[in-house]
Amino acid sequence: MMNRYEALLVLNTQGKDDTVKDVVDRLEGEFEKEGAKIEQVQKMDKRQFSYAAGELDSGYYVNFVFEADPQLITKLRSKFKLDPEVYRQHYQRLKSNRQTAESSKKLAATK
Repeated sequence: MMNRYEALLVLNTQGKDDTVKDVVDRLEGEFEKEGAKIEQVQKMDKRQFSYAAGELDSGYYVNFVFEADPQLITKLRSKFKLDPEVYRQHYQRLKSNRQTAESSKKLAATK
C-alpha cells in the first residue's frame, strides 16, 4: 500500500553552494531508485538556523513530496543518515490526494 509522505532534508552545502542542484538531483534519483514516486520537489533556499546545535549555522532546505511503501521510510532514513551532504531529515505522512479532495468537498457542502 502506497502512502503519501513529505521529506524535509537540510543539506550541508558549506563551501559548495554551486553544486546544490547536483545534490538535489542525486537525492531525487535516490528516492526513485528505492521505489518512491516523486510528486514535487521544493527547493527552499539556504536558511540560517535559529541556534547552532552542531558545526553548521545554516543549511539548504529541500522538501520532497512522494508516494512510497511505509517500509521505505526506514530505509531512506538509514541511507541518508550515512550521506555527508544530508545534515538533517524529517519525514511526515500526508493525506492522500483523494482524502484531501473529499474533505474539501464536504467543507464546501456545509457552507
